[in-house]
Amino acid sequence: MAHPVIGIPCCRWWMNDSQFFHLVTEKYIAAALGAGGVPVLIPALGETVAPQEWLARVDGLLLTGSPSNIEPQRYGGMPVDGDFNDAQRDATTLPLIRAAIDAGVPLLGICRGFQEINVAFGGSLNPALHDSPGLLDHREPKGAADVRYGPAHPVTLVPGGLLHRLIGEDELRVNSLHKQGIATLGRGLVAEAHAPDGLIEAFRVADADFAVAVQWHPEWRFADNPASRALFAAFGAACRRQQARHDQPGRRPA
Repeated sequence: MAHPVIGIPCCRWWMNDSQFFHLVTEKYIAAALGAGGVPVLIPALGETVAPQEWLARVDGLLLTGSPSNIEPQRYGGMPVDGDFNDAQRDATTLPLIRAAIDAGVPLLGICRGFQEINVAFGGSLNPALHDSPGLLDHREPKGAADVRYGPAHPVTLVPGGLLHRLIGEDELRVNSLHKQGIATLGRGLVAEAHAPDGLIEAFRVADADFAVAVQWHPEWRFADNPASRALFAAFGAACRRQQARHDQPGRRPA
């Protein structure tokens, strides 16, 4: 049996002072493979290609982290001096997210992808958690990758929630590499985990077969982490269910 196709939307960055590149960090590609899928990169083309064109060809979507942030006007925020935005990725992913939910396509959002799903559902973001009284500094520590992606703080899983059932633990220690976070949770989203300061660190889309997002980075050496393996295994299983629906006669384009 063929493996399910997992679409991974790209970032679009101006590089080498010469031209734009559409790119994805390799660790996400490896994680999609680890979930049992065939990863396919989706260029950040905005409205040039309708979301339904992509969704007819993929069995799941993996929304990745990125150094870039969502444009503040997307959620009613104010511009931030020196902020690194990726307008073309926003124009691609935000419509794609809502269309994916409508089409029953599984979603897994990580870091920026977590924030994208929240914004797509009408939620808002705090652009500087470290400047907010009562909140932790969730930014990554300086150092090598092993330091930056090392365990940073615990998260408490919501009892009886999807992640609690998948992982079988009440609490996890997770890495933390984000300056921004949820200010208000989007409509139709259900919190799945909280940091010690109360910040929402994971949620699911209510009533979806599988649409889950986490603020941390489970893709980092996922095979070495039982909780990450459980998350990607569940995502892969959901993609296979969608593949079976897609492969019914007349459902997938030739």
